[in-house]
Amino acid sequence: MSSAENALLSAIHARLANDAALTALIGPDAIFDRLLSRPQLPAIVFGECETRDYSTATEAGSEHFLTLEIWSEAHGRKTLQAIEARVKALLHDAALSLSGFALVSLLHSKTTGRRVARTGYFLAEMRFRAVTEPV
Repeated sequence: MSSAENALLSAIHARLANDAALTALIGPDAIFDRLLSRPQLPAIVFGECETRDYSTATEAGSEHFLTLEIWSEAHGRKTLQAIEARVKALLHDAALSLSGFALVSLLHSKTTGRRVARTGYFLAEMRFRAVTEPV
């Protein structure tokens, strides 16, 4: 994992964890790097993150494709959709401060929702694209 990717993930985690409205929806300490075997839901889990070189002839840069997974055991999609809306409001086109890097852009590209047959949980996968440059 690149240091730009680490800086981006740290900034996203801080933005989400420090938002009172999101904490009211998911509870405290409900943002994870992986889904626990006995999760307390709802929860947000950092999913796949792919980082690519996005350098030009004159500028160094990285392009990141990040998935945030939102898990819910509610009987419908309403809780999941409320969490999705708050996460999008916090992150889409956000001006986050990254340690050692500049965030050029952070945009939500799509969300896919489904019920996981094995567990019965609802899962929303939110995809974001970010571009970073060293400072």
